[in-house]
Amino acid sequence: MNQIASLSSWIGKTFAIWALVSAVLGFIFPEFFASLAFLIVPILGIIMFGMGMTLKTEDFLEIIKRPKPVLVGLLAQFTLMPLIAYLLTVIFNLDPLIAVGVILVGCCPGGTSSNVITFLAKGDVALSVAITSISTLLAPFLTPILLSVFAGQLIDIDLASMMITITKIVILPILLGVIFHKFLGKKIEFVTEVLPMVSVLGISIIIAAVVAVSKATILDSGAIVFIVVALHNMLGYTLGYGIARLSGFTEKQRRAIMVEVGMQNSGLGAALAATYFNPVAALPSAVFSVWHNFSGALVANIFAKRDGK
Repeated sequence: MNQIASLSSWIGKTFAIWALVSAVLGFIFPEFFASLAFLIVPILGIIMFGMGMTLKTEDFLEIIKRPKPVLVGLLAQFTLMPLIAYLLTVIFNLDPLIAVGVILVGCCPGGTSSNVITFLAKGDVALSVAITSISTLLAPFLTPILLSVFAGQLIDIDLASMMITITKIVILPILLGVIFHKFLGKKIEFVTEVLPMVSVLGISIIIAAVVAVSKATILDSGAIVFIVVALHNMLGYTLGYGIARLSGFTEKQRRAIMVEVGMQNSGLGAALAATYFNPVAALPSAVFSVWHNFSGALVANIFAKRDGK
């Protein structure tokens, strides 16, 4: 069992590699992976259930213990990322469907791998977990509303339906996971040890499926989508760190907020895009998923090396 746990941990830490591999496979074998697109929503539900199994009541109490950094992180998450996304779509004059996809990523809560990246960057992991958890619980309300504000002029958005969908595929699985963890505790420890591997496999399938159904769009405008996604992510890191610094937070808190702002739940973005819009609109989410894990690991390595010196 220890070997499986070690393998799962290693796969979780090397997620960027597996995400890239899955994107390449989706591009090379589009017919096969496009046939798996129907699994996007169920897979996200499984990942969210796994996330819930790792959470404790204390994670949500962090906002009471340290309200200022949690609130600043949440505010930055749900204001900076949608605004940056919108401005980038205007500056680069993106196709409406691609623009909706970029803005949708910006309106999503914090990424599920942000806690691992914060740990690798030697940031405040407890703060990171709190921001991820609370932003995810706020997603059914804030994500559709923000999407309507920033992308409502591009496409019709059914707010009520989207709120219900996010609740079903995000909130309910997380709550079930929390309940399982609360009542079964140590009996399911072996399950939590393999969760990183399950999450990586799930997100990799989502990426491959989205890339497969968007192959034509990638050939036509893949480079510009990558540039926009990379800028979105890096500006999120930079402004997140800057706001945390201006707020007078410690270095560990700055790093946690930086990662939380810059990394998005791109799996949710892909699921919503595929469900409500067009598979092409899910492309920015797939690219973001590959890129932000790579950039997050790179940023974490830079901070770790700087601390070493």
